[in-house]
Amino acid sequence: MPRMKHAPDSPDTQPAGSPPPATPASTAVRSDGIEARQRLMDAALVLFADRGYAKTSIREIALAAHANVAAISYYFGDKAGLYRAVFFDQRTNPQLTNDVLKGAVGGLEPALQGLLRGLIEPIKLGDAMQRCMKLHFREMLEPTGLWAEEIETDVKPTHAALVAALCQHLGLAEADDDIHRLSFALSGLGITPHVVGDVVAAIRPALLSTPEAVDVYCDRLVSYGMAMVEAEAKRRQGRTAASPPAPSSR
Repeated sequence: MPRMKHAPDSPDTQPAGSPPPATPASTAVRSDGIEARQRLMDAALVLFADRGYAKTSIREIALAAHANVAAISYYFGDKAGLYRAVFFDQRTNPQLTNDVLKGAVGGLEPALQGLLRGLIEPIKLGDAMQRCMKLHFREMLEPTGLWAEEIETDVKPTHAALVAALCQHLGLAEADDDIHRLSFALSGLGITPHVVGDVVAAIRPALLSTPEAVDVYCDRLVSYGMAMVEAEAKRRQGRTAASPPAPSSR
């Protein structure tokens, strides 16, 4: 990314009528490019999640970020570019395929740990992660095409990597429907806490209330996932043992 001597949203270039920048006595806002870009993304996440893409203007985003409209054009090109950057923000929406593939070198459990760690870790971001989930739900209801793109570029490859690790672990030449079911179930372990976070907070808030608690939750999910895999292995063994012997060719 090219660097500017003066970021377009520095205090001396703010539009008239915009909120004043935070003073050093409160939370000082740096005017360098990285901080300015991040402020725009954070403000856009809140507005896109609450209102959707179509009902959010770049002027509203700039105002909320204490920036000017030119900063959005400079860093993201246009509103669509900003929306894409927010939707695919690696802090809240990390790509998981590489985590599974790297882990698979050491076996199924490290692969599963890579997957679940990637899914669970963003919970530590708190409100930002909740807004990311809200944004995804909005994208599903009011599609712009980015969710469909994510399915193709990340969800499918991640699923394929986990299926391959399961086949290797279970000694299968190719995946059948049960392996795909198992892969979806394992991924669901990491997705469920995001979907039912409010329920967890109402019933047992300590389970996800601190970074340490999130780490423990993830470790338990890996154990539960491996137990699911073991149950599938035993089911397959039982099915094989119950199969009638092949008729003799003699």
